[in-house]
Amino acid sequence: MNEIIISKMTLSDFNTLSDILIPDFDDFWNENILKSELQNPFSTYIIAKLENKIVGFAGMIDTIDQMEITNIVVKKDYRKNGIGNILLNKLISLAKGNKKTEIILEVNENNISAIKLYEKNGFKKCGLRKRYYNNTDNAIIMNLKIN
Repeated sequence: MNEIIISKMTLSDFNTLSDILIPDFDDFWNENILKSELQNPFSTYIIAKLENKIVGFAGMIDTIDQMEITNIVVKKDYRKNGIGNILLNKLISLAKGNKKTEIILEVNENNISAIKLYEKNGFKKCGLRKRYYNNTDNAIIMNLKIN
């Protein structure tokens, strides 16, 4: 696979993504929430490009001394190629650069590949939100302490 380029998501990137969010991505909230988060001054969103095509994106919110990862999403056809790991490591790097002490996130208990990704990068399970997703699946809360 060629080199993945990571950059800050712009409104133009969002407009490019908006037509393909439903068929090519999943597990992302929805288009309106994503657009409002992109415009939130406390949110940071990044994209992953391969051969000038957006193949993934990720975001986080600044909450005083910690960052909360809101989502990491990779285009269905490009999963299992390490793109999620690249996006996650960029978010961790940004949080460290902003002198945060912790990164937190929620993940569906059935999303085993995401849980393994987070654990591989040092995240620990620290809580549970029962029936959080669609009033059915539990959310596992995970955190990473940053030194």
